[in-house]
Amino acid sequence: MAGSRAYHVRGRRSGREGGLPQGSAGRRPTAARGEPRPSATSPAARALHGMTELSRALFDAPGEGEILGLAMHHIAAAGPYSAEAGYLASDGDLVPSPRNGHTHAASVDRRVRELRGQDGPVTVPDAPWGWALGLRGTGRLHGYLVVTSRSRPTGAQLSLLATLVRLTAAALSVAFAQRRRHEDALELRQVREERATLRRQLISVVAELGSQRAVHTLMADIAASGGGEEAVTRALHELTGLPALVEDRFGRLKAWSGPGRPDPYPEPDPVRRNDMLRAVALEVGPVRMKDRLTTLVRPHGEILGVLALVDTLGEADEHTVFALEHAAASLALELAHLRNLAEVELRLHRELVDDLLAGTDAVSAYARSEAVGHDLHRSHYVVVVEWSNRTSDDSFARTVGRAASAVGMHSLLTRRSDHVVLVADGRPHARALHEALARETGSPSGTIGVSAPSDSVPDIPHRYQEARRALEVRLNSRERYGTSFFDELGLYRILGPGADHQELETFVHDWLGQLIDYDSRHHAAMVETLSRYFDCGGNYDEAAASLAIHRSTLRYRLQRIREISDNDLANVEDRLNLQVATRVWKIMLGRSG
Repeated sequence: MAGSRAYHVRGRRSGREGGLPQGSAGRRPTAARGEPRPSATSPAARALHGMTELSRALFDAPGEGEILGLAMHHIAAAGPYSAEAGYLASDGDLVPSPRNGHTHAASVDRRVRELRGQDGPVTVPDAPWGWALGLRGTGRLHGYLVVTSRSRPTGAQLSLLATLVRLTAAALSVAFAQRRRHEDALELRQVREERATLRRQLISVVAELGSQRAVHTLMADIAASGGGEEAVTRALHELTGLPALVEDRFGRLKAWSGPGRPDPYPEPDPVRRNDMLRAVALEVGPVRMKDRLTTLVRPHGEILGVLALVDTLGEADEHTVFALEHAAASLALELAHLRNLAEVELRLHRELVDDLLAGTDAVSAYARSEAVGHDLHRSHYVVVVEWSNRTSDDSFARTVGRAASAVGMHSLLTRRSDHVVLVADGRPHARALHEALARETGSPSGTIGVSAPSDSVPDIPHRYQEARRALEVRLNSRERYGTSFFDELGLYRILGPGADHQELETFVHDWLGQLIDYDSRHHAAMVETLSRYFDCGGNYDEAAASLAIHRSTLRYRLQRIREISDNDLANVEDRLNLQVATRVWKIMLGRSG
């Protein structure tokens, strides 16, 4: 297997450092020049043939214990060796092999544990030479093989012993991986069996309550169609004769079965929606809300959606209520399962994106992205999302993910303390993502920053800083809500990440220092006035309205600015430097008025 090439015995280090000892001259013994190669019937050839056969047996062994036992039993194939003891790593401890002898067990055990994962000499009475050899896999120690010899091994014998150790370690790695896969398969089967048991228990409860046939039909329909919101509403409509619907917790329609579906479906009011959810949550069972019989879909207390029947004429009876309750229970299982799958996928995406933003090697990143079904070889953009009325938690991260998918963005996602980060495989539309998120959250008060394109994995951390820069500039602009692209920032690209902060402070002081001092002494707003005047393109009426002052007041302030700063706003150079200074003061230094 490919993984077996990673295993090794540290035969090049001295006995004091661990590993097999070296030859008498400090080098591994080599054949003399001109020395004839061993014939097919020589002891060396027979040893190599025996090692080949042992290799096959090791990789065919059914488990770790059998592999260690084979290595101990056939240690003599590598030279004049005896297997004094063998150990397998288990739950942070070393478990002795049943083949271990008892005469020197305590001293050998103590010595192996003292080595703490390193190779080293072992003293055994009546054995002039003894060595404890670690059986190592990638990132973990599989165990130890303690070998003794009646005489000090030759270089060729040490080489054969090193080969045997590598083969044993590789076989243990394969066996360990196979056992982990088997355990994972058993765990998955157990989860499926537990889910099937829950479904059978639900059917049993329904039978005891006298409505087995109705709920059995409901469950059979759901199972036949593959489950989900559409199957639940369809089966519930067939059972009750009433239109059935599923909404998400925000009030957006997910599925509808039966006549009378509104087109378009009403846009939910967030305040009224929250009031409705609280009112239904306080009751036990379905609640009538105007012409609807409504119940919450909330496994483990978390509201994942709303299931309702449209009962305009008030025809619902106890059988209708019973069917609605059990349909909600069935849907809760389905949605909880889908939520768990989504959370696992989100975690894998988050770990990958966290590493991409921090900087990781391309080979690993490509392999991991393929494992989660994302093509990282394409050109990517880093997108940073911040919403004023939402905290950057898992719920908001899922909201951003849904909105991105809705507008056709293929992306990986993670979150930080105050924003969500997307690594998307195409340039986002200027407005589509923001509009989709405004619909999802019920508020347009959000800001999105987009980096320049990245064509390589090592470039992504820098692109992340660009996206944050675009977000920061947008937040400090007059229109703080919307989407900004780093490659459209103009001047702010020059003043972007890496700009010397002290130089910026000095530049601002040179051009605005007198105005800043004046504002501080007189509690005035001369710098802010100048900034708004430039933001409005020198338009007096627009600037005055922005500052909520009269046009004549603005003219007076601008005249005072000329007098205080001794700069001429009509001069092209003065005007340019003053405008840049106000921008740096406001955006880079965070001094907005």
